[in-house]
Amino acid sequence: MKILALDMGTSSVRGMVLDADAVPVPGALARRKVHVSIDHRGAGTLDGPGYLACLVECLDELHAGGHLDGIGLVATAAQWHSIVPLDAAGDPLGPVLTWLDTRAVPPETATGPVDGAAFHARTGAWWHRFYWAVRVPWLRGHASAPPARFVGLVEYIFGVLLHEAPMSVSQASGTGLLDLRAVTWDPEACELAGLRPGELPELAPANWRGRLRSSYATRWPALANARWTAPIGDGAASNIGSGCVDENRAAVTVGTSAAVRLVQAAPAGAELPPLPHDLWRYRVDHERIITGAAYSSGGNLFAWAQRELRLPEGAALDEALERVTPGRAMPADARLGGDRPPGLAGAGSGALAGLGFGSTAADILAGLMDALCRQVADDLVELESTVDRQVEVVLGGGAVAASAWWRRAFAAALAPRPVRHVTNPEVGGTGAAILALGRFGDIDAHSGIGRTEEGGSAVSAGRDQPHYPS
Repeated sequence: MKILALDMGTSSVRGMVLDADAVPVPGALARRKVHVSIDHRGAGTLDGPGYLACLVECLDELHAGGHLDGIGLVATAAQWHSIVPLDAAGDPLGPVLTWLDTRAVPPETATGPVDGAAFHARTGAWWHRFYWAVRVPWLRGHASAPPARFVGLVEYIFGVLLHEAPMSVSQASGTGLLDLRAVTWDPEACELAGLRPGELPELAPANWRGRLRSSYATRWPALANARWTAPIGDGAASNIGSGCVDENRAAVTVGTSAAVRLVQAAPAGAELPPLPHDLWRYRVDHERIITGAAYSSGGNLFAWAQRELRLPEGAALDEALERVTPGRAMPADARLGGDRPPGLAGAGSGALAGLGFGSTAADILAGLMDALCRQVADDLVELESTVDRQVEVVLGGGAVAASAWWRRAFAAALAPRPVRHVTNPEVGGTGAAILALGRFGDIDAHSGIGRTEEGGSAVSAGRDQPHYPS
């Protein structure tokens, strides 16, 4: 049996085929870039039907190459926090709001949770523009017609492709409306959102399996009998694909955005570990939780710098960055896209200090990258307080694969912790496949974790990766 893994990211959608040991099949990868509409008012949206069309193109490409033959299981890693209002027919009433969108504000008459600390402990979230308790009321006032339901991007897409599309507990936890211990919709959070009966998706039970609608089974006959597993949040999938499946290893993933996360065992109904005030918590599945912090900047710093600073590429950029010592770059604030919760700083909060006539574009990029490293280091201390010890760190994601300098900067900021690097660029899809298979045994064999910076030495892995991942 082979596995088809779908990775529904913010800047691209990908389909990849893996064998029964969750090892990617060479050449069996299809990818399409997607456009995120961003403006100065804080919008960060995707076109739902356009995104679906890109996914269909990926599957058409894999089908044309014969790569879908033998697929028995379809696993999905999908972006957390997206939301789109639908009409009664299931069609979008506007664009999909992504995690990048900062426009939602609470209604003027709303007062928030009765007990903010208890709300945070139950849901792992805050009453914040990032989550559905604030986004749903805001969308009601901005949708083109009264919404019949609210779903995330993956539920919208699965609603088109599959016979049924319940929301996984992993995706539900990213809404900020889920009681993480009870694994049910939280009554207070739903009341704050002003949600009515039937406006939220049904929650997928453990071991849920879906199947393609007949029209798409005809289009991709090899998938006609494949079982589709409940989608996992992309951050949780990245942890698993990076080999960070328990509280001994934290994953620092830098893709379009960045995050530091720790997975812990916590079966549904069991007591949850204490949650520090400044960290979020979601569910991986019915058996595990994931705790961490996230940042609006990551690989998008590269994209911005390439566009606006006219940076050199490839070896020339490597050489320019080598002149800057990690940990000693110019002071900077990397929040170009604003704060992720619980912070409230809006888009455009980035800053630089210490600029002089001798400053170069590479100095500016290094300062921003170093600033993100320091943010991660501070939050990792909070994360480690939940397990009362320092943990090993695994770096992953396209941006750190592309930059040996950034890997060394992370190693310097996170010292004296052991820091390693996962060389697999598709940690999200791989993680989704591993979870679907339940293959947590020899996790390093799946993730390709290798030794990384020791004593400040450079890493050879990733030199052939593109320098400006999207």
